[in-house]
Amino acid sequence: MNHLLKMFAFALVGFVCVSQNIAQTQPAGNGGKGVVVNDVPTKIDQNARYLIYISGFIVEADNTRPTSASFGVYEYDQILDTFRRNGFIVISEARKQSHDIEPYAHNMAGRIKQLLDAGVPARTITVVGASQGAWIGMLVSTYLKNRDLNYVMIGACGADDSFLQRVDLHGDVLFIAERTERYPIAKCQRFRDDASGVGDSKFIETNTGERHGFLYRPMREWIEPTIDWARR
Repeated sequence: MNHLLKMFAFALVGFVCVSQNIAQTQPAGNGGKGVVVNDVPTKIDQNARYLIYISGFIVEADNTRPTSASFGVYEYDQILDTFRRNGFIVISEARKQSHDIEPYAHNMAGRIKQLLDAGVPARTITVVGASQGAWIGMLVSTYLKNRDLNYVMIGACGADDSFLQRVDLHGDVLFIAERTERYPIAKCQRFRDDASGVGDSKFIETNTGERHGFLYRPMREWIEPTIDWARR
């Protein structure tokens, strides 16, 4: 009887792990103790791994679980918690919606400079931007011009040529796009070709069938390569 109960328990755990298509990876950094904060911590741990997540335009301060008629619910808190459970100090805030992204990009660059000035190695800091958040991340990279920081740009290949002229990427950059989106991963190559400070770079194309909504949820197709990039 006990043997049967144990088998049932293992089967239940396996079912939970594969449900909701959420990545189940092992914690790394901070001894596996992650946390989510909305600003740079007062006490900065130089040995931790930091992940700055910049959400898409639809997320805002008074609605962190917005719904798109085309793509469904943006699970902002689930995304942050997934990174937290993987051992990162996650810095993210639901910003005020605006099409003027330069002020926020300067703000985020200042926060990262706080970490660097406190002695956090640039290689242990990763900026993850989704949709408009990725465009903000590109400006952050341009402003800081630090070749050792890590960046992940998700669903951002549709930026127009005028924006490309404002961007000069620096650091190690991972581009992720969805095959069923309007803009294919090949369009992101423009940002790599025009960059003067990129070290390692990689292009990943997911095929979830979710169009732009693939980045609305912590789907393993983009979560796992993002975590791997941040842990290198």
